[in-house]
Amino acid sequence: MRSRRFSRVVPMFAILLLFLGPLVARAALYAVGNDPRSWRDADWSSAGLLPPATADKDARVVVFTGTTGAWKGIFSVHSWIVYKPANASAWTRYDVVGWGQPVRNNNWPPDGRWYGNLPVAIADVSGAEAEKMIPQIEAAVSAYRYAKAGDYRIWPGPNSNSFVAAVLRTVPELGVALPPNAVGRDYRDGFYAGLTDSHTGVEISVGGLAGFKLGWVEGVEVNLLGLVVGIDLRQPGVKLPGFGRIGFGAPAAVAQAR
Repeated sequence: MRSRRFSRVVPMFAILLLFLGPLVARAALYAVGNDPRSWRDADWSSAGLLPPATADKDARVVVFTGTTGAWKGIFSVHSWIVYKPANASAWTRYDVVGWGQPVRNNNWPPDGRWYGNLPVAIADVSGAEAEKMIPQIEAAVSAYRYAKAGDYRIWPGPNSNSFVAAVLRTVPELGVALPPNAVGRDYRDGFYAGLTDSHTGVEISVGGLAGFKLGWVEGVEVNLLGLVVGIDLRQPGVKLPGFGRIGFGAPAAVAQAR
C-alpha cells in the first residue's frame, strides 16, 4: 500500500516541480528586479532593431516577442507581426490588446520596446519569399475571428499570442512557432487534433488548456493549463514555464533552421 501511494506521489511532485518551480523562480526574479510596474512607467520607444522602411527596398516579414509588463511578465511574452512589401514607404505592425478593439494597427513603433523590454525577433524573412507571405498575412488578419470588442480574454485566450499564432498558421513557410511562454498561443475553440502550426509535426489540444506536440519546429511539448514544458529538437534546449526556451542558437536563426 505504501509503495502504491509513493508511486502516485512521485509523479505528482515531478509535475508540480516542472510546471510550478520555474514560475516561482521567475516570480522571485520579478520581485527583486526593477522592471516597470505599470504601463505609464514603461518605455515604448523604438529599440532600433529595424531600419526605416525606405532604407531597405526588399519585402520583409518579422515576428517579434517582448516580455509583457507587471505581474503578467512572470508568465508570458507579448507577440506581434511586422511587415513591409517591396519599396514600401512604411512598416505595418499588427498586435492584439485587451482594451477596446482588440486588433491594433501601427499603435507602436514596429520594433518598439514592450513595457520597456527589448523585443526579440523569432522570425525574419526578406525578399521574394516575404513578398509571397504578405498577402497571406493580410488575409489572416482580416479573417481573425476574435476581432470585436470584448472578444479578448487574457487566459487561456484568445489574446495577443492567440492572434499571432492564428496568423502564423496561414504561413507555415515561416517555419516558426511562438515561444513556449507565449501564453495563449495554443488557444483553439474546442478540441483539435492535426498538424502543428509549422506543419512539421502533430498536435493534440483541448481548448489550449491541455495538449501535446511533437514536431521538428515545435519539438516535444506538454501543455498544462497554458504552461508548457518541453525539449527543442532542432537546437539543444529546454522549454520551461515563465522562462520560455533556454538553449543554444539565436531565436531568429533557430526559427529558420528547418
